[in-house]
Amino acid sequence: MRDVARVHDGFQVQTNSVSVNGSLGALMTIRKTGGVSTLAVIDGIRAVLPDIERVMPAGVSIKPVFDQSIFVKAALNSVLMGGLMAAGLTALMILLFLGNWRLTLIILAAIPLSIITAVLLMYVGGSTLNTMTLGGFALAVGILVDNGTVVIENVFLLQGTAKYLFSPLSVSVCVSLLASLALSFTLVPLLFKYLMRSKFDGHGRLAVRAQIATGSAARQLVGAFFAIHLGFEKGFSRFREAYRNAVSWVLRKPGLTIGFFVALMLCSLMLFPSLGRDFFPQVDAGQMRLHVRAPPGTRLERTQEYFSRVEGEIRKIVGADQVAVILDNIGLPYSGINIALSDTATVGPMDGEILISLNKKHRPTAGFVAQLRRELPERFPDLQFFFQPADIVDQVLNFGQPAPIDVRISGYDSNETYALAARIARDLKQIPGIVDSHVFQVPDAPALTVDVDRALATEVGASQQATANSVLVATNSSAQIAPNFWVDPRNSVSYPLVVQVPTYQIESAQDLWTVPVSAESGGDQRQLLMNISKFGRARVPMVVSQFNIRPVFDVHADVQGRDLESAAREITRVLEADRPAPEKAISVVLSGQVETMRESYAGLFTGIALAVVLVYLFLVINFQSWIDPLIVLMAVPFALGGVMWILFLTQTHLSVPALMGTLMCIGLTTANSILVVTFANQRTAAGDDSMVAAVTAGYTRLRPVLMTAGAMILGMVPMAFGVGEGGEQNAPLARAVIGGLLFATFATLVFVPTMYRLLRRRPSGLVPEPSYPHPTRGMQ
Repeated sequence: MRDVARVHDGFQVQTNSVSVNGSLGALMTIRKTGGVSTLAVIDGIRAVLPDIERVMPAGVSIKPVFDQSIFVKAALNSVLMGGLMAAGLTALMILLFLGNWRLTLIILAAIPLSIITAVLLMYVGGSTLNTMTLGGFALAVGILVDNGTVVIENVFLLQGTAKYLFSPLSVSVCVSLLASLALSFTLVPLLFKYLMRSKFDGHGRLAVRAQIATGSAARQLVGAFFAIHLGFEKGFSRFREAYRNAVSWVLRKPGLTIGFFVALMLCSLMLFPSLGRDFFPQVDAGQMRLHVRAPPGTRLERTQEYFSRVEGEIRKIVGADQVAVILDNIGLPYSGINIALSDTATVGPMDGEILISLNKKHRPTAGFVAQLRRELPERFPDLQFFFQPADIVDQVLNFGQPAPIDVRISGYDSNETYALAARIARDLKQIPGIVDSHVFQVPDAPALTVDVDRALATEVGASQQATANSVLVATNSSAQIAPNFWVDPRNSVSYPLVVQVPTYQIESAQDLWTVPVSAESGGDQRQLLMNISKFGRARVPMVVSQFNIRPVFDVHADVQGRDLESAAREITRVLEADRPAPEKAISVVLSGQVETMRESYAGLFTGIALAVVLVYLFLVINFQSWIDPLIVLMAVPFALGGVMWILFLTQTHLSVPALMGTLMCIGLTTANSILVVTFANQRTAAGDDSMVAAVTAGYTRLRPVLMTAGAMILGMVPMAFGVGEGGEQNAPLARAVIGGLLFATFATLVFVPTMYRLLRRRPSGLVPEPSYPHPTRGMQ
């Protein structure tokens, strides 16, 4: 073979190029299968990299350039730190209200047990730890603290009273989670029995003064805190008296009270249209993924020059101190396997993506994206730029699409369909907040055509197949027409054995004309390609997409500075204006993340409505009444109003996490209302009229309602700020809980007693139960 050819270790004709911070390299993308831990996979890969690098040739290094585990670990650490901060704030609040560290310890002791139980159940179910499950832990801890606080307050109130301890409490805890219910009824009373046995005097009060009177340094510190607690108790007692006077005045003027709350609810409903809607919040992962497309027909070498210049401008715009790694991935790989794992937006050697990883202490990524969108097209007007989701969260939400908005235009006439797609792409650019609008397919790439004169080729013994094979060997290799492999006997590794024309010999169309074409019968008879064929130029599509057999063109777009739902509504109006005549049989469909978001919203809104209905029916069974559950649910609309207000004031878009927080808020609001209505029913059964019962219930249940709501609100405060990697994802959930509980707590303490007085004027037929002590007893 070496007599007729140069035999050497070579490679296929290069169709793509990779560089890391300006240095050429090779990129290997590793993906994990579903249901496997990201951290476990990446830790395993990092563990074997040193062994691989030791057998590599000198001067070759292997480095991970983009590691999703960094974001995952940072997000998990942020959620864990937020949970610890929430637990600390909640403990301080409970300690301030109760004034005893043992009571606080009893409530907090149930938290690790509930988390361990949840982790075990997740392990059995095959679930993994992620930001969503950790956010669920934060919510579950809040509910657990809520239930534990109710139990502690009741036990404390009834300490030393020879009456039924948990019968009046059964209704209020049944609506909570089963795990927290079990812990509240078992662990909390048990610890209370052993830890608080000697802490009460004959009147059921804490022996605070004895602790303050001690003279040691530790006792002085404890005494100082309890002095603060006593001051807080005096202030809280004055607040309770003021609340009782205020709620008594409010109950005497029900018309004014109802009018105020109805006006408040109407104002809240007016905010709903102004709330933006997103599927999930944007997450700042410290990465950017910029796609760059040169004019069709640009050679790979020329595209590399473009990318090098663009990379330099990116460092200037973003700042060299902000950039950690810039990776250029240009063109399509030769292997079909690698094509399946490559960027779906790359269609040829004239385009590719630039992956930008920022330093740990970087400025907001969204600001850099907006600045690059604005300045790069001005500096490179012959290039097309659009951003793709860089973090794993957005990539999952897009379901493989390169953009959240996908307008799919399909029809039988490709030319008409593409013309409509191009017009829609131009119209979408005129919508405020719509960015990166472009047609994904490239239908007009330049191409050389070879038209073989079959009659002449037959006369010289050259067939159509022989001519095509000769062209393929000249422009690529024999692997395209006759793949052959050689197995190395030393290591049993197979290597492709191919024949190819050196690429430097095919530099122009004239070089292609002189390619020899062998006769089909073999032998030495050959003809030049230009002797049996004609050459021409044409415009051909670089990628052909079909949907249900029909050709399809996709218009991709993204949003910036506005919510996805409002942008989708304006896009729908544009599509209605550009919709072709029915006889052209061209369909235009808005899909992508918008479609999935709307389906999810419909399901969540239905879930909220069903949750309210199911809670009502459940309470009907427990209360044995149709009126009492209705009174309990009177605070739920104001919880929804509080969610709207806090989202509006914090400029937070409505999203799936916010709706999840709304669902949680409904449950907590119902639990607090049950406390008030249940106690009012007991006072009514004991002979009080509805007015006295409502005032007494609000006065007595003021502390547990404020404690449970305060514990949940303080627990959500760290998460509401959205600090740390991935913190933006759970921030709407926490904000929804905080806003809903603020409004719902006020409605529980004022509006619920008012409606109880109006709807329960007559005593119910409940059998009198052992009553609580007078509300002035207990914790003072």
